[in-house]
Amino acid sequence: MHYGVVMFPTEYAIAPDELARALEERGFESVWFPEHTHIPASRRSPWPGGGELPRDYWSSYDPFVALMAAGAATKRLKLGTGICLVIERDPITTAKEVATLDRLSGGRVLFGIGGGWNAEEMEHHGTAWKSRWRLLRERMLAMKEIWTKREAEFHGEFVHFDKIWADPKPIQKPHPPILIGGDGATTFDRVVEFGDGWMPIMRPQTNPVERIPELRERLKKAGRDPKSAPVSIFFAPPKRPALQALEAAGVERAIFGVPSEPRDAVLPRLDAYAAAMRS
Repeated sequence: MHYGVVMFPTEYAIAPDELARALEERGFESVWFPEHTHIPASRRSPWPGGGELPRDYWSSYDPFVALMAAGAATKRLKLGTGICLVIERDPITTAKEVATLDRLSGGRVLFGIGGGWNAEEMEHHGTAWKSRWRLLRERMLAMKEIWTKREAEFHGEFVHFDKIWADPKPIQKPHPPILIGGDGATTFDRVVEFGDGWMPIMRPQTNPVERIPELRERLKKAGRDPKSAPVSIFFAPPKRPALQALEAAGVERAIFGVPSEPRDAVLPRLDAYAAAMRS
């Protein structure tokens, strides 16, 4: 099983490049940066985590810029978006950003995506809550066309463009792995159609690991290898018995959470996580 760390990269936290070096030195496989362009001051949408929304959500750096800093400071560490809010991004521009990062990092990108939870935030980007999943689907299918075709074109309900030239193409072929976030009723529809992995959050009230057999059965019925969409668990418990249980259930990657704090607070956490994954 691989091990990664997710953190909101902010100006008041350990810098992305320093975090990345520390992770690579300790044997971690990947670093993951989330995305929120902003948080509407109305605060109408409740935070799924419960309680008061942490400052990190409206203070994070752009994930691709932060991941490039992490990539430039390391040689092996994989660079993950956890998650990229595709519903708030232009697909042609985002395809270029992903491909550029993959090229400049030597093919280390893991493209985690999701629909988000803040209705007002996505409305500011022109995205309606009720159609967000259809929009995400079309944008991802369009991006796959851009990454894999010399002359890409797409004509859908939300995304329209005639034949275009758009380089660079990613180093990874056919493109960086697309890991689908979420654990809803229709999540597996997206994993099966255009995903290369499933990336749910482990919460106290839910255990997404229990749905792995269901995912594999869905993949099999769709004519895909049942193991063609590996599972990554966000906010995995950093305790050896729990990690062994995840591995036994078929989880490919456990991702530990780190708060947005300075290096003196973060580095001891990384040491403790590294000890848990090695023990």
